[in-house]
Amino acid sequence: MFERPRGGERAVLVRIGLNAPVRADDLSEFEQLANAAGAQVVATITGRRERPDPRYFLGSGKAEEVNQAARTHNADLVLVDHPLSPSQERNLEKLTGRRVLDRNALILDIFAQRARSHEGKLEVELAQLKHLASRLVRGWTHLERQKGGIGLRGPGETQLETDRRLLATRVRTLTARLEKLRQQRDTGRSARAEVPVPSVALVGYTNAGKSTLFRTATGADVYVANQLFATLDPTVRRLQLPGGANVVLADTVGFIRELPHELVAAFQSTLTEARLAHLLLHVIDASDERRDEYIDQVNAVLTDIGAGDLPQLRVYNKIDRLGIEPRIERDESGVIRQVWISAASGAGMDLLRAAIAERLEVHARRRWVLLPASRGGLRAKLHAAEAVREERVLPDGALWLQVDLPESELERLAREPGVKVADRAPPDASACEALPANLELSPSPQGTATRRRRSGTRSQAGLK
Repeated sequence: MFERPRGGERAVLVRIGLNAPVRADDLSEFEQLANAAGAQVVATITGRRERPDPRYFLGSGKAEEVNQAARTHNADLVLVDHPLSPSQERNLEKLTGRRVLDRNALILDIFAQRARSHEGKLEVELAQLKHLASRLVRGWTHLERQKGGIGLRGPGETQLETDRRLLATRVRTLTARLEKLRQQRDTGRSARAEVPVPSVALVGYTNAGKSTLFRTATGADVYVANQLFATLDPTVRRLQLPGGANVVLADTVGFIRELPHELVAAFQSTLTEARLAHLLLHVIDASDERRDEYIDQVNAVLTDIGAGDLPQLRVYNKIDRLGIEPRIERDESGVIRQVWISAASGAGMDLLRAAIAERLEVHARRRWVLLPASRGGLRAKLHAAEAVREERVLPDGALWLQVDLPESELERLAREPGVKVADRAPPDASACEALPANLELSPSPQGTATRRRRSGTRSQAGLK
């Protein structure tokens, strides 16, 4: 009989090089993962094999070395920097008497600690349950209830079957809840798309400085720390570019080598922001010697989630560590491909905003737009996009709006029924009554716009 050991904080780390020696950088990254999960590393075991051992992955001799290290240092956990099969994990637990977690389970545990939003917590739980489903094998044999004494014989259900049934029920419940949340998120995206604002997503290897860049660019109060997976839940803010144009900037979860497939499948809320973006800002730690390798790993994950063909702008961050100046680099066609900045000091942020505007071609144009009285809904959307700079009302209830919008959006507005776009201030604009700042437009049941003050009193501008 075998019951899985309880967890703890004192951990032995295991890293095996397959057909190659263990790289110091890979081992260091695994130590950072362990620290991010709250583990106290008490010993590290490394080795080299031609191929994984079917029983322990590391081989019987190395497995016994791990067992001795765990006993010597009174460890609670054995953390293996490789994906283990359920049988390999179970065999190591039987040998050591300690709980064994492979790389995937460790990353899932970190995500469980860091998720803050309701959707993020559901996604982590779903990923953990799917990972656990393959490990419900002979873990609870002492609880079987198929056999019994006199009067207890007959059909029954083992504890293992009960666990599987409960787990499957919970997976279905979580899947249904997440689908509902995704529909709500899609509805919000559809509403924002009615007045299209280009979206930009930050992607990159974990700890490359995405959240620091996001906070510097938008002023958002997001958590920033020098650790792996410091932020998980997607955060979206508006970013103003040179000329007054706005884009939506989204911060996403950091990628890492051998990212568990359970997370790629489950974390759709974050990954969708990247998949539906008009432009990806690939944030790279310029001071990291393995940056080219990390670029390839991030691109591989982007391909897995269907974002591999999206336009990219590489942002080389942390140039203050190299002592170099901010700059923009173009390809042979003159297209901006790379921007070198320091998000921590703010150096080069003006170059980054200019590069985003050029890549998206969203330089704003200031124009006057005439809206009929019946288009109160369109006025509200323009205000929601923060595009309105001045507003005046005509005696018949029509509105002149001075807006900052990209040329493509102005062309789209000009095709709207009853809407006119003027390059210069309209002749009658000076004769218009300025719209009070506390005045709102709301569509009436008949589809015409009514005007009211937030206080509920009638406007003195002659509007009803």
